[in-house]
Amino acid sequence: MNGLSTLLIVVGLFLAGGIYSFVKQDMPRSLVVLLSIGSGMCLVAGVMRLGVWS
Repeated sequence: MNGLSTLLIVVGLFLAGGIYSFVKQDMPRSLVVLLSIGSGMCLVAGVMRLGVWS
């Protein structure tokens, strides 16, 4: 299922770009933290589904 892994990684990178944009616009810190957690979870899940370490 590499399609789902790719989708998770793309969504994670999209959220990471949103974090940068929100920090530049002085958005609330809680929103930036929430995006950071979501981005990290998507990226980790996508990489783990690829089975890079196994």
